[in-house]
Amino acid sequence: MYLISIYFDEKIDKQIRRLMSQVAEQTGNTFMQDNHVPPHITVAAIETRDENAAIIALGKCVQKLAQGKLRFISTGAFFPQVIYLEPVLNAYLHEMSCAINTAVKDLPETIVSPYYQPFSWLPHVTLAKQLSGEQMLLAFETMQKCFASFEGNVTRIGIAKTNPHRDLRVWELGEN
Repeated sequence: MYLISIYFDEKIDKQIRRLMSQVAEQTGNTFMQDNHVPPHITVAAIETRDENAAIIALGKCVQKLAQGKLRFISTGAFFPQVIYLEPVLNAYLHEMSCAINTAVKDLPETIVSPYYQPFSWLPHVTLAKQLSGEQMLLAFETMQKCFASFEGNVTRIGIAKTNPHRDLRVWELGEN
């Protein structure tokens, strides 16, 4: 599995890492830290036999994309084991999702996950996963005390392998 994800400016990255650490500290669940998962939003997930073709297609797409603003407004859960931050799904995120999915959908021997396609995708930043029921309650309690909405910029796009997270290529986005 390959994830195509967006990454953030230093301000957002630092804020999210702080929240991840607080949740890990309160729950004892260090999955994200143990697996070196950086703060990110997955925009597409693919299975492919040709990693290089995916990197080339994504590189061509990225040349047409620019940095954009995000505002994180809420926290949520994928029950029973994941807590996440949720940004506003604005035009920037939607258009990026469309562009990236279009860039990879027709690659030979490539399957695009239906869970990350436009209009069936919930943009989110995972704070913790593989939580027990008790840890989920502690995670929500932590977020209730620590979370306040914040905003910043998307500055990079990358393609990574999963389990553990390993970036294959990361591109800097141009400014508008």
